[in-house]
Amino acid sequence: MDTHLHSLSRRLIELRIEHADLDASVDRVAESAMPDELLLRRLKKRRLALRDEIARLERLLEPSEPA
Repeated sequence: MDTHLHSLSRRLIELRIEHADLDASVDRVAESAMPDELLLRRLKKRRLALRDEIARLERLLEPSEPA
């Protein structure tokens, strides 16, 4: 069980890093002279999916009610 929690924690860290990278990418694309709207939509959609996955893992690692 401890190994499973460790792997979930590691995955959560990886997702947070990827989310931060996507934030930076979205900012760069949006600030360009002629932003690629399709690319911007895809990046934002991926960022939202990551945020949902991060929230799911956080709930697994830190349940709101004691078991």
